[in-house]
Amino acid sequence: MQNRIVVLIIYITAFLAGLPCNLLACYSFLRKVRRKPVPIDILLLNLTFSDLFLLIFLPFKMAEVALNFKWPLPSILCPLANFFFYSSIYISTLFLMGVSIERYLCIAYPVKHKLNRRPTYAKIASLFFWFLACSHCGCIVFIVHYLPGSPWSRANNTTCYHEFSAEQLNIVLPFRLELFFVLFLIPFLVTVSCYANVIRILNTMPNIKPEKKQRAMGLAVATVLNFTVAFAPYNISHVVGYVQNRSPPWRIETFCLTSLNTVLDPVIFFFSSSTIRRTFTECWIGICNKLRNHRSACCPCCCRSCRDNAKKRETGELTLGNLPSILAGSSTPTPFATLEPSVTLDG
Repeated sequence: MQNRIVVLIIYITAFLAGLPCNLLACYSFLRKVRRKPVPIDILLLNLTFSDLFLLIFLPFKMAEVALNFKWPLPSILCPLANFFFYSSIYISTLFLMGVSIERYLCIAYPVKHKLNRRPTYAKIASLFFWFLACSHCGCIVFIVHYLPGSPWSRANNTTCYHEFSAEQLNIVLPFRLELFFVLFLIPFLVTVSCYANVIRILNTMPNIKPEKKQRAMGLAVATVLNFTVAFAPYNISHVVGYVQNRSPPWRIETFCLTSLNTVLDPVIFFFSSSTIRRTFTECWIGICNKLRNHRSACCPCCCRSCRDNAKKRETGELTLGNLPSILAGSSTPTPFATLEPSVTLDG
């Protein structure tokens, strides 16, 4: 009972925090891609689509957990919901890897990468990532669901992907092991290697401003945290299940952690794109100003910050160009327009 409550709380938190942030990010990326498409924005836009797919079907999982893991919906929705849920997990790992590769090329080979950078390459990579993740997850989900003798294909099914027969385990366990290596471990190792090299290169450049190094460090930490907290426990259960020849009972707890990816991804967006930093800053200032104008029970420090920001805007000390630098941890508020294009981390 306690585990079920914890799982439900994590799902609700991910839904309430992840949905508005990803919708805001999706709107911002769509506007920028239509105006001036660049590879990093195309990759991040696809990452938001992946998160939104998971968030759309997350209420199905909430209902399942609330009913003590009994599937309350029609049988046909069981494989459909799990297909989108599982696909979203591995689409995210692939696109996080793609973002790390693009950032590394931008820093390590600034001139060559800028000359050869084409939005078409990012579109082709996006299609490949979607196909790779969806084909893997689609095969295993629908094959196992409609396997002869599967209780989930019946009209009176009671569970969905929680109780496996011996025939189903013979298919599921080896396939999960492949998912661990191909769609989790390889993207994770590539991502860590790329960001380690990005930080190493930036630290060897004395003329790089501190806020750039801080954003690079923040991007690396947020991405690695996403892998280790949201994806690693669930994928480790694949290996443990293969060794034990059964589905580990603690997979449910690790599975719910994957939904936290929808909360951590907006942090990655913040450090990856100046557009998102500007959009989030404008949204935050607007919310604080509305709370202050309506004299709501707002946090005193928040209202004080809003008043100080309003005074600075009147005197020209604060602009939307340098607010993202402040929120990203810069010691000196510097407009992003003044950053050197050869090594910028922004899209």
